[in-house]
Amino acid sequence: MLLARRGHEPFLGRWDIPGGFLEEGEHPLDGLRRELREETGLEVEPLEVLTVFDRIERDGDRVVYHYVIVDYLCRWLAGEARAASDALDAAWAAPADLARYDLPPKALEVVQEAFQKVSVS
Repeated sequence: MLLARRGHEPFLGRWDIPGGFLEEGEHPLDGLRRELREETGLEVEPLEVLTVFDRIERDGDRVVYHYVIVDYLCRWLAGEARAASDALDAAWAAPADLARYDLPPKALEVVQEAFQKVSVS
């Protein structure tokens, strides 16, 4: 599993699933490919949606941010994993390595689901 150490909030400095924002008018799959290329230097082929969820951060009654997150299972096509744009680091992690990355709970859940789909141990 490819993981990235976040260079911006939320979760600044934490390992997470790489990703980012869509540009106006951008198709989600094009945005996925662009973000992975910009953030990690990899070319990927999206295979299937793993999960869709939202993250809402509030400050009292005020919504600070509201993201709708779509995580995809992808196939690596080309490139070497490296930190780029807003990532501080990038790494490939095997299932046995996940504990040392201290992933946010939802990211860990998604990563474990991806490993089950591809039957990696």
